[in-house]
Amino acid sequence: MFKLQAPFRITQPQQDAVGQVLDRFARGEQRQVILGVTGSGKTYTMAHIIASLNVPTLVLSPNKTLAAQLYQEFRGFFPENHVGYFISYYDYYMPEAFVPQRNLYIAKEVSINPELERLRLAAVRNLLEHRDTIVVASVSSIYSIGSPQDFAAQRIHLQLQATVEREQFLRDLVALGYSRTADFIEPGKFRVRGDLIEVFPSSEEMPIRIALSSGAIKEIAPFDPITGQASNRVSAFSIFPISYFFFEKKRLHHIIRQIKTELDDRSRYFLDHSQDEFAERLKRRTLFDLEMLEQFGYCPGIENYSLYMTQRRSGEPPYTLLDFFPANYLTIIDESHITVPQLNGMFAGDRSRKQKLVDYGFRLPSALDNRPLNFAEINERLRRLLYVSATPAPYEIADSRRQVTELLVRPTGLLDPHIDIRPNVAPIEDLLQQIHSTAARNERALVTTLTKRMAEKLASFLSLKGIRCAYLHSEIKALERVKLLKKLRQGEIDVLIGINLLREGLDLPEVSLVAVLDADKEGFLRSETSLIQTFGRAARNRNGTVILYAQTMTGSLQRAIAESQRRRQFQSLYNRQHHITPTTIAKRIKDFHDDDYWIRQSEEDVPGKWRSPETLQREIERLSAQMKARAENLDFKGATVLRDRITKLKNILIELV
Repeated sequence: MFKLQAPFRITQPQQDAVGQVLDRFARGEQRQVILGVTGSGKTYTMAHIIASLNVPTLVLSPNKTLAAQLYQEFRGFFPENHVGYFISYYDYYMPEAFVPQRNLYIAKEVSINPELERLRLAAVRNLLEHRDTIVVASVSSIYSIGSPQDFAAQRIHLQLQATVEREQFLRDLVALGYSRTADFIEPGKFRVRGDLIEVFPSSEEMPIRIALSSGAIKEIAPFDPITGQASNRVSAFSIFPISYFFFEKKRLHHIIRQIKTELDDRSRYFLDHSQDEFAERLKRRTLFDLEMLEQFGYCPGIENYSLYMTQRRSGEPPYTLLDFFPANYLTIIDESHITVPQLNGMFAGDRSRKQKLVDYGFRLPSALDNRPLNFAEINERLRRLLYVSATPAPYEIADSRRQVTELLVRPTGLLDPHIDIRPNVAPIEDLLQQIHSTAARNERALVTTLTKRMAEKLASFLSLKGIRCAYLHSEIKALERVKLLKKLRQGEIDVLIGINLLREGLDLPEVSLVAVLDADKEGFLRSETSLIQTFGRAARNRNGTVILYAQTMTGSLQRAIAESQRRRQFQSLYNRQHHITPTTIAKRIKDFHDDDYWIRQSEEDVPGKWRSPETLQREIERLSAQMKARAENLDFKGATVLRDRITKLKNILIELV
């Protein structure tokens, strides 16, 4: 079912790890751990496990950045199979909330990324239609969405030569939430030209053209919405609803009656408790939503009525992405030491926020059932589970009954970095010397501090000393972070100063020095797990060294150093036995787009700039291809900029024609 493709062969340590995991699963062990050091090829090992088990797989990641990286890697390993991407589809998200102490209501404010929304729908569509499916997801996977049974039951299945009544087919499309248009076709719309019906499913990259003849389907073919050129024809195709919460009118009428009944009960409760203001507020807001539901089949905040939409009883677990997986699927939790606590903490935070909205008449009590799964419910659904981390937490070790497979050897032969402990008397003076030595070898350094202010002040001090440096913390915007990392790799800066952002997810082969200031300050940033992860940032260079500035030896330091030295000794022995010479990782520095360039180009677009409609049409086609390529590479910001420019050019094209 799964066809794994890669330009390199699996190493013996990776093969041994795959064999151990498969053997334990075969013996009935349902939960295991892979302890894999940074750079050991954990993702490639996961891919071999998936291909060998041959079952649908959910890969959980702690954040969007790492999820995007895993998605790209798995798409490369399984180009002939279905790899989905399911993360929050918000570019910006301000949840609805109420602060009683200040009598402050905060309305929900969101910016939805249409490409992420499409990828989410494509992921669940693949799960319903194909067993050879991998879905890379974030904790968004445990939040309430529609029922898989409803989503599948409403689809329209098209088959070549099947009999179709044209008018009924059009009515069915409207019933799924699609709207008719005569203009440029976009996702969620359909266009009719005689017996040619063109539909742009909300889960697809391209619209589909259905050709009818004598009441039967003669052709089904995806086509380019710009050029109209059809691609490979298909023999069957399914069109799903435009969203998880879109239902036929008959069912909506029943749902609306149920909501009105709850509204009456809740209003009576407020009135009985002399809270007339709350009763009036709730009635006004709810009736407005119900009117929209009745007229359009949808309303803002429709997810708050998911209890009725999915026909559940109060208190029952919501339907989530996990319910779309068939039985006996595999779950891999990447960076499990971070992801598991995230999964554990989502329910309580969501409940606390929504309870205030219910108590003060902003939402019906049933809104509490629009929630993420609690940890017990998650555990019930994740039966066959593989934790993957360089630093698995005690919970994962215990949950797996100590079924731990170690992957300590890197294909490059690189060792865990050398660790040097130095007194915390005059650390900055010593650090200056180390940075100069590192820069002289054309290598880079990372410095970790405990606070943002300390990072900024240290960056200012080093700059005055002639060091090319920059600080990196949570207040630096995502795009600026990417640019700083690129500058570090290219040698435009020699030192990057940060806090916990320098632990997981940074792959910087040019970094040979990691310096940890105040290494003896016990706490989250200097825990055993955090320290080992920080050590890993120097593990991609053969000269990797970690300097710990500390006055005392804490328990976390002792355990982290002992574990790192154990791994280094194992790796060194393996290299000697197999005659391997450590080699610094060679990784291409990606060329990121310049947003200002696209904005300037967009500003210059005026009708007089284009010689003919044909020239402009070719430019639109060229930019459309670039937009698709950027979206496929998860560069949604660049794709959005291009999309806006294409829209402007299409308007100019109308003027020229």
